[in-house]
Amino acid sequence: MATHLQSSLFDQSDRLGLGGLAGLRRTELGSGAWIDLLPGWLGGADALFEHLAAEVPWRAERRTMYDHVVDVPRLLAYYGAGDPLPHPVLAEARTALGAHYAAELGEPFTTAGLCYYRDGRDSVAWHGDRIGRGARENTMVAILSVGAPRDLLLRPRYGGDTVRRPLGHGDLIVMGGSCQRTWEHCIPKSTRASGPRISIQFRPHGVN
Repeated sequence: MATHLQSSLFDQSDRLGLGGLAGLRRTELGSGAWIDLLPGWLGGADALFEHLAAEVPWRAERRTMYDHVVDVPRLLAYYGAGDPLPHPVLAEARTALGAHYAAELGEPFTTAGLCYYRDGRDSVAWHGDRIGRGARENTMVAILSVGAPRDLLLRPRYGGDTVRRPLGHGDLIVMGGSCQRTWEHCIPKSTRASGPRISIQFRPHGVN
């Protein structure tokens, strides 16, 4: 499935490649949770979007919710440890993230999950990555965004103020510490979304 993205004024680089990670800026969320943000980490993000939209074997899923079977409002793809990723720059990104966070994380990023938000009606509900080790251990999830900007919202699991971060055009966000256990995150539906977006989530083994 391919959805073309008009070239963005925000994606100024024609060269597909990664910048350095020295510009990461950390925000402490509380309860041992934090996020690191680096806008524009990937140059040529629109070119990667076009490649992924056309070449990834996207799948639609249906799930049971309140006694009804409903369509999951986004398309999905998953690459396990050892699976070849759909573009070399994603392998480079995973390796660079693993090297940067090696001392803090203590293990490499091994998997990549992809979500395709086709328009503002696609979304993901409030959740934490608590299936697996994220339910009981500190860990990290690194998200690279390509395509049109969408807001990522985070909130404390047991109540508190919401944090909003707009992501798109090669932006990187890393959720770490206790974030998956003590906070939740979502991509809400939007009437302001200007086009499709793809997110690539890098995770260590056993974190889902």
